[in-house]
Amino acid sequence: MLGSIEDAEDAVQETYLRAWARLESFAGRASFRAWLYGIATNASLDALRRKKARRWPSDVAGPADPANYALAGVDLPWLQPYPDRLLDAAAPADAEPEAAVTARETIELAFLAAIQRLPSRQRAVLVLRDVLDWSVRNTAAALGMTPAAVNSALQRAHATLAEHLSMGRGEWRSSSSAAERALLQQFVTAWERADTAALVRLLRNDAGLVMPPSLTWFAGREAIERFFRQQVFGVRGPNWRLLPTAANRQPAFGLYWRASDDVAYRPFAVGALRTTGDLIDEIALFVDPQLFMPFALPATL
Repeated sequence: MLGSIEDAEDAVQETYLRAWARLESFAGRASFRAWLYGIATNASLDALRRKKARRWPSDVAGPADPANYALAGVDLPWLQPYPDRLLDAAAPADAEPEAAVTARETIELAFLAAIQRLPSRQRAVLVLRDVLDWSVRNTAAALGMTPAAVNSALQRAHATLAEHLSMGRGEWRSSSSAAERALLQQFVTAWERADTAALVRLLRNDAGLVMPPSLTWFAGREAIERFFRQQVFGVRGPNWRLLPTAANRQPAFGLYWRASDDVAYRPFAVGALRTTGDLIDEIALFVDPQLFMPFALPATL
């Protein structure tokens, strides 16, 4: 719903406070779980009324020219990655409906970026109806809507998603974890060796590279290759280390850089890869060292 670790944690706390204050209002007409989910959904809606939707660089600006660009950060509310270790703790594989909420097709960054385009109430309807598989009646009751309004909101949400996702949720194909681990290891090895050619061979021809909080992003292997050769390994040099992790059910990594006058590698960005088969569709670099803590990544290497 919120696309942010901090906002989600705040909403969880608000949900518990509201549930405790209203505990006597639970009448038992629905399950306690459904009652609590209704409170959580409305807490999220209230949060969305106070804040702007989380953005994705390719939704805000066009691709940059690798010969002429700026990497300055822009003060926008950016979509954030979510550590798989927290998803696994919250939702064991056999737990419903939590397993559905944290399944790859509904937690992957591409899906979360797409639903950020939806008005908040359409987003809530989509999550309750499509992800949690709630009935129209229960969704309407939780959101204070009529059944007709719920159906209309869901229809509009589907139309918007169809414009911004390359395929329907039912058609998504997740790579095997073994294939993804192998691809991530090749990516890590190429980066740590500052081997631009090897890194670019792992990309699809139409791959993208986004780097929030910068608006700058690159489209296509040629543009990405030039950026890595000139900026990442040219200006910054070869002093990089990567630690594999996982985010949003995608292969991910903690990226560390060591300055020439430093003895330690320090946090630079958390990266996530969107893959198809044995190639990379998109590299997302979240240049925010504060993200290392929720991923339980070490402060230095």
